[in-house]
Amino acid sequence: MFHRKTILLISIIGIILTACSISYKFNGASIDYTTTKTITIADFPNQAPLVYPMFATNFTTALQDAYIKQTRLQLVPVNGDLEIEGEITGYDLTPAAVTEDLYASQTKLTITVRVRYSNRNKPEEDFEHTYSAYDQFNNDQQFLDVQSQLEEKITKELVDQIYNATVANW
Repeated sequence: MFHRKTILLISIIGIILTACSISYKFNGASIDYTTTKTITIADFPNQAPLVYPMFATNFTTALQDAYIKQTRLQLVPVNGDLEIEGEITGYDLTPAAVTEDLYASQTKLTITVRVRYSNRNKPEEDFEHTYSAYDQFNNDQQFLDVQSQLEEKITKELVDQIYNATVANW
């Protein structure tokens, strides 16, 4: 009798586990890989008034790397199941902190990108949005000395914002 109940209980648990599908994804992506297999990420041209030529390439590469490393999507040059395109619209240096003698003690670099996202399988998820991030540096430093560090940090933040909005469903 005990053996029969145990087998019955194990069978019921097995049926429940196979009927219910719980999926945990540690990369934060919520992608249905049965229907979504490819992604196209177009080059982001720099259309900001202040242009640093290498930033557009570096930004596009960082964005592509994020999707390649954190998802199973294959990067294709055109017609991906997911498509991301846009442009860099702002690359601005502004005073961030002012001393008592009205001189700027820190300067803020703000980078803004406009993104257009489309999902061929779920067009209701398509959107266009502008993302912005910044970092500051002390004015006792030359911008050219800290520029690459600032860009790297800001790029990471922008890529995270775009990734979360497109495939993480946060």
